[in-house]
Amino acid sequence: MKVPLSKKNSLAYHADGRPGKIEVIPTKSHQSQSDLSMAYTPGVAEPCLEIKANPEDVYKYTAKGNLVAVISNGTAVLGLGDIGPEAGKPVMEGKGLLFKIYADIDVFDIEINNKTIDGMVDTIKSIAPTFGGINLEDIKAPECFEVEDRLKELLDIPVMHDDQHGTAMITSAGLLNALEITGKKIEDLKVVVNGAGAAAISCAALYIKLGIKHENLVMVDSKGVLHKSRKDLNPWKMKFVTERNLKTLAEAMVGADMFLGLSVAGAVTPEMLLSMSDNPIVFALANPVPEISYELAVSTRSDLIMGTGRSDFPNQVNNVLGFPYIFRGALDVRATTINDTMKLAAARALADLAKQPVPEEVNITYQVANLKFGRDYVIPKPSDPRLITHVAPAVARAAMETGVARKPITDWDAYREELSKRLGLINPLIRQIKARARKNPKRVVFAEAEHYKILKAAEIVMEEGIAIPVLLGNREVILGMIKEHELELDNVEIIDPRSESERERRELFATQFYEKRKRRGVNQNAALDLMIHRNYFGPSLVENGFADAMISGLTSSYPATIRPALRIIGKKQGTNIVSGMYIMITKKGPIFFADTTVNMNPDMDKLVEITLQAAEMVKQFNIEPRIALLSYSNFGSVEGRIPIMVRNAVAKLHQEHPDLIVDGDMQANFALNNQMLRENFPFSKLIDGQANTLIFPYLTAGNIAYKLLQEIGGAEAIGPILMGLNKSIHVLQMGSSVSEIVNMTTIAVIDAQ
Repeated sequence: MKVPLSKKNSLAYHADGRPGKIEVIPTKSHQSQSDLSMAYTPGVAEPCLEIKANPEDVYKYTAKGNLVAVISNGTAVLGLGDIGPEAGKPVMEGKGLLFKIYADIDVFDIEINNKTIDGMVDTIKSIAPTFGGINLEDIKAPECFEVEDRLKELLDIPVMHDDQHGTAMITSAGLLNALEITGKKIEDLKVVVNGAGAAAISCAALYIKLGIKHENLVMVDSKGVLHKSRKDLNPWKMKFVTERNLKTLAEAMVGADMFLGLSVAGAVTPEMLLSMSDNPIVFALANPVPEISYELAVSTRSDLIMGTGRSDFPNQVNNVLGFPYIFRGALDVRATTINDTMKLAAARALADLAKQPVPEEVNITYQVANLKFGRDYVIPKPSDPRLITHVAPAVARAAMETGVARKPITDWDAYREELSKRLGLINPLIRQIKARARKNPKRVVFAEAEHYKILKAAEIVMEEGIAIPVLLGNREVILGMIKEHELELDNVEIIDPRSESERERRELFATQFYEKRKRRGVNQNAALDLMIHRNYFGPSLVENGFADAMISGLTSSYPATIRPALRIIGKKQGTNIVSGMYIMITKKGPIFFADTTVNMNPDMDKLVEITLQAAEMVKQFNIEPRIALLSYSNFGSVEGRIPIMVRNAVAKLHQEHPDLIVDGDMQANFALNNQMLRENFPFSKLIDGQANTLIFPYLTAGNIAYKLLQEIGGAEAIGPILMGLNKSIHVLQMGSSVSEIVNMTTIAVIDAQ
């Protein structure tokens, strides 16, 4: 799905806070003088001497084995052309970010101010000892071919120019699946490649390795068909000349089975498309506008299989499907190169993955009910969490089979588990909840809309299609802030509870509140006075269906925000309590903390209800809850009021909800350290994996725990999430960041859905 961008927001994304998109983070302790002495002098001498004696130990004692250089001279940047090394740096940083989030590969981006082949090769060769692999990027053709070829000869680490080979691997995957759908044979396939740059030449070469016959492939550049009679072709283009009597793209397209476009928008006409054979395969990859638009192509031919470079149409050819996992597999077996067999293995793994059942989070991201193998799905989606465990092992195995692996893998199940653990569920969870919100965005009241952070968050959720903001506050103040900060909040609804225009609704809400609370000390006049306050008027909007959810609490205390909601909205039917939960986004994945915000000293029955509410909420994120009820005791090792209460709660849960994976009483370290738990308490229901949901025995413990983890442990907190309310009302932490407000808005939308 295409998310709208703006120049202002793009520049702010790269500049705000710490400039750029990547940083270096220490991986060893460095708090004490002893730590620093080990990290540098004199302790560092020992690994240096070990590496001197055995150079392969550099992989044992340094980060080389997981470090890739993304290198460019800025001569062919992202459709922008020759903009130079400095201007290309944001792209290289972005590539580094993608390496990290998709495959946990560390990256140094290196921009070289040299356009000569010799200069590039000499520079990269000189710095190569630092790295486990080299990703060449945005170097213009034909220089890129020779730079890559020479480096592969000179170096014993993986080198790949992604602009060439990434597109080749991914379109090869799509081609293999398209052939299966159409029933065509690869050796009979007639292919036209429009464009003769780095990616086009690499695609053509890999297609021939797949089985396409050289004589059945026609390549076209800006001057026409690459024909043997032409005298203006470089050595790389000469490899793909044809002897057929063809001069133009239109002539080449007649009877063709496949068109690959790596050229310019509008190069293909409907007439050309109609001249192709039955069930044509069309990969029109010019960006941002394809050689023929998707809408025009499918309206011209109903029997085609089409892919583009765009995310808002089926079969997106996106290089992020390839390079992170190619390098992951190559690094993990310490490959000396990336060869054609490894590339073909990646292509076949991608093709195979597209034929498997699609995870629900992918369906949600792309707003489809059931994505499945067929004409509109021949290539996996970039958000598929299985890519790393599917493609990287295929590449690693191919490296071993071709004799270029120096560190063979022997236990493939353990390797796949290791790959899964590298990423955890951190990014997939955040992407998933945002994708779910976009599927059915709801009207969310922002009760503190006179604050910049709230307005900025409203702009983001509106731009990303997460929610439809309703801004609560003084209209003139809000409009003034929107203008001052140049926020894109055109046509957004603004409601001022104090205005004369809201008098009728204010009186309606006051009457309703009076009826609910008249025997709890509230009279009609008091109810009317309360309705000028945002935390009373906002929940009343939700209660009466004028909005679906509300966010508040940035500038007010937690009790001042939650009490009005409880009085107006009330609890869900059949629910005795409201409880609070935080999602802690950690390096090990998300961990759910409850109750961290509402119930001060729950008794045994309340603890059971908190646990059940938390379990239901965790399931909403497509995660199976594994729940530990915490205490200072481990399964009765210490007696006391809290351990006994927790044990009784667990006993009741085991009896009434036998399918729930829950145990306790237990200490937090045993809940999170599966090895310790298995060795000491092998009877526990949690021995098959660490807990992902922690239930605290009283509010003080939960509140302290999440704040310590947030401030000292570096975890991101999403919350508090209120559970048990009849409608979607959520309370921000005081001083929340814009990102935290966006996350809470997303949760509110999902809750309202």
